[in-house]
Amino acid sequence: MDVDRGASAPLPLALPAPDPSGSVGRIPPSRAPSRDVPLDCAIRPMEPEDLHFVATEHRAHFPDGFFARLGPRFLSAYTGTYLTSPYARAYIAEADGLPVGFLVGVTDPAAHRHHVIRTHGRRLALRACAALSTRPGLALHFTRTRLTRYARKLLPGQRRRTEETATVTPRDGVTAVLSHVVILGRVRSLGLGSALVARFTEDATTAGCAHVSLVTAAGEDGAGRYYERLGWRYAGETRTPEGRAYATYDYQLYRGTTQ
Repeated sequence: MDVDRGASAPLPLALPAPDPSGSVGRIPPSRAPSRDVPLDCAIRPMEPEDLHFVATEHRAHFPDGFFARLGPRFLSAYTGTYLTSPYARAYIAEADGLPVGFLVGVTDPAAHRHHVIRTHGRRLALRACAALSTRPGLALHFTRTRLTRYARKLLPGQRRRTEETATVTPRDGVTAVLSHVVILGRVRSLGLGSALVARFTEDATTAGCAHVSLVTAAGEDGAGRYYERLGWRYAGETRTPEGRAYATYDYQLYRGTTQ
């Protein structure tokens, strides 16, 4: 599973993949706090009409991510897979009726990956090829760092194994992945980031997940301390094919289990 990771929000897919970093808190999922703030804030499901906003802000906040570098058309198409997958969640944060942030994540990474490859794989591959054909530097980078891995995941035998895993493995107890979270700077004091993540963790609990995972930039550039204050547990460090270091965090969903 490849992870197109950025900083200041959150995680991963095979052809495409999410990216994590966000903020978690126990805030009512449908409304953000309005302490002394005249704005009317809310969290709602993402719609196709929101994809332009989401792709624009994704590229602004995660400009170094591989998917962002493929351009807005590919990024909009990839983000759209979260709207069709039963194993994904996508939300928009609004203030006075205008979008000011978003979150995307998956409640079953293997099943979601299978859905994307089966339902959107050909279209995404064509868009990616079109983008790479006009970006020779990025195409060379892709060949060196990702081509072999993606090809293995898309081979018929691997696709069958992925399908069997997604179909046979029980969903209960899996680890959800909190991918990208973005809140515009002018509304970051309103608690919308926490509300978005709370909404996702509640949906992950309902879906039978035992944990939620995310990644954020390692060190001072990341939000690790913030997550730790909110109960997230540091789970190690990884590096992207480009060599950027990211810290992984885990959040246990308390469902009366011993996990």
